Amino acid sequence: MLSLNEIKLAVIGLGYVGLPLAVEFGKTRDVIGFDINQGRIDALRQGHDSTLEVSDAELKESTGLTYTANSSDLQACNVYIVTVPTPIDEYKQPDLTPLIRASETIGKVLKQGDVVIYESTVYPGATEEDCVPVLEKFSGLKFNKDFFAGYSPERINPGDKEHRVTTIKKVTSGSNRDCADLVDSLYRTIITAGTFKAASIKVAEAAKVIENTQRDLNIALINELALIFNKMGIDTEAVLEAAGTKWNFLPFRPGLVGGHCIGVDPYYLTHKAQSIGYHPEIILAGRRLNDSMGAYVVSQLVKLMVKRRIHVDGARVLIMGLTFKENCPDLRNTKVVDIVKELQEYNIIVDVFDPWVSVVESEHEYGITPTQEPAHGQYDAVILTVAHQQFKDLGVEKIRSFGKAEHVLYDLKYLLPSEQSDLRL
Repeated sequence: MLSLNEIKLAVIGLGYVGLPLAVEFGKTRDVIGFDINQGRIDALRQGHDSTLEVSDAELKESTGLTYTANSSDLQACNVYIVTVPTPIDEYKQPDLTPLIRASETIGKVLKQGDVVIYESTVYPGATEEDCVPVLEKFSGLKFNKDFFAGYSPERINPGDKEHRVTTIKKVTSGSNRDCADLVDSLYRTIITAGTFKAASIKVAEAAKVIENTQRDLNIALINELALIFNKMGIDTEAVLEAAGTKWNFLPFRPGLVGGHCIGVDPYYLTHKAQSIGYHPEIILAGRRLNDSMGAYVVSQLVKLMVKRRIHVDGARVLIMGLTFKENCPDLRNTKVVDIVKELQEYNIIVDVFDPWVSVVESEHEYGITPTQEPAHGQYDAVILTVAHQQFKDLGVEKIRSFGKAEHVLYDLKYLLPSEQSDLRL
């Protein structure tokens, strides 16, 4: 088994997860950062991270990190950390394509004694059942004899400047005891919060996937409570504030559940559960409810517009926020798109305003061209969908100025006091 001093490290995939990790390792050792997107590599070489997870100054501090889109450069490495996306497809089934292709790339350069560590979120068993056979096929080597594997789930929270890769406790694991020790020791060189060595790779995989499944179900409960309280004419936020005075009441809030983790990870677990003959009732019920919130928001908006005699067909609605969460440019699996599509079903003209998003990325991913500056006095309704600081700074008077003399303001994120908006979840 390799020693720490012998490790020649590569990080495969330089997105929201991989880049911060590579940068931290690059402060103390040589690291090759690999990504198939040449444009991404070029931008990083010029010293800028378009995801804004890593500052230009931090990129400069990582003196041991070099970038490449050439897979042959990986031949010099002996430990590979895989941080590629693991999305779901249109049928809400796990899409392991990026993970399999990354495994193929590594398999072609894999050598005797090498170690491959996966960080991508998967269902329990995926590393050893789906990825390892690919490594064996393309390398001609035997698992746990010629090469070894580890799993250390990512816990990156996009846009969070307080909980960074080094300050979040890291779960680690390996395919045998020596490999587990090496993986744990490697991460301990950068993780100041410490590590937790899981009993096996499957345990580590399962721990990751239930972290976000638990959050998904908690939010689903609060979303269902919001539906009930709305029917009863009770302010949900007021109820949650009152209940929150109890020391062990969990501070969840209703809303859209998108992003690369909470809106995706439960489907990895349910897929695996169904493959072994168990139909998960509670997890899928939570998913269905959370996935339905976009349609519910639009139905509430349309009802109030009708009550106020605002003509719905041909109306103009401004959506403020497209990213899946506040103060970051991450568009992955944003559920704001559900609201856009639902509004268009009513023949409503939709403008989207979000100062955080890349126009090119928005157009590529969703066919949405965000407006650069909302027109004043032109909208029949305004929906605050993301709690960006810029929107908070605008204040209610400025936000209201985008609307016509008679309009509806729907505050999904509790940006404003209850009396300043017309609708809240």
